Amino acid sequence: MISEDFLREVGETIEKDPRLIHLPAEGKIVFVGDTHGDLDAPMQVARRYLNESYRIVFLGDYVDRGDRSLESILFLLRLKKEHPDHVFLLAGNHEGFMVKEFHPANFWDSLSWGEREAFGFLFSKFPLAAATPNGILALHGGLPDIDSLEEINRIEWGDSNWDRIAWGDFVETEVESLGDWWGRPQFGTPYFMKLMDRYQKRILVRSHQPNAPLLMFKNRCITIFTSNAYLPVRTIMIADAEKEVCSAEDVEIVRI
Repeated sequence: MISEDFLREVGETIEKDPRLIHLPAEGKIVFVGDTHGDLDAPMQVARRYLNESYRIVFLGDYVDRGDRSLESILFLLRLKKEHPDHVFLLAGNHEGFMVKEFHPANFWDSLSWGEREAFGFLFSKFPLAAATPNGILALHGGLPDIDSLEEINRIEWGDSNWDRIAWGDFVETEVESLGDWWGRPQFGTPYFMKLMDRYQKRILVRSHQPNAPLLMFKNRCITIFTSNAYLPVRTIMIADAEKEVCSAEDVEIVRI
């Protein structure tokens, strides 16, 4: 049974985080891709890395596809409530069902209308991105086109830059923008390079796009997945927040 009191309490915890999380230059950071109802994935991550030496950033898409969406999201929400300074839940497109519907949506289809509203309101509080002082930017899908990263704090749920973050795909092509493909905005190499230079970040870690290569754009874009709902191999990325990061060679890709 879903507790409205619990959802309200964890919402108050999440609301303390800004849309753009600034991670400190200390310890290590674990980045986790789509978990999509694969309960074992976040449990494995928490078992291995939930301690004072690590911060864990989940990149969105916690529900749908897998058959344990409700248990998975409740597990993650409990982690956030109990460890607010070490667990961060970024928003993915599957958390945005109330503003942009999609299919399959087995988690959302299983809810009553009241439950949909409660989860939709809670998810709208989720941060959109996380950044480190040593050059890493993390989000779910694509880069927003804004003047500075701080403007992420002013992005509205459902607006065009939210759409790029939650739904954006990347393609290694010299065309800057390829338009939308089934509601997924597509961006090429010039777009990626221009915005990463503008934001003064060296690496983007993301998820969302299961057909994307692990590494793109001269090893500066890393796409990971952490759910058996998509792939048999689940991957995470680990970075040392105290060391310089210039490309994928400076981080660790780990299977769980």
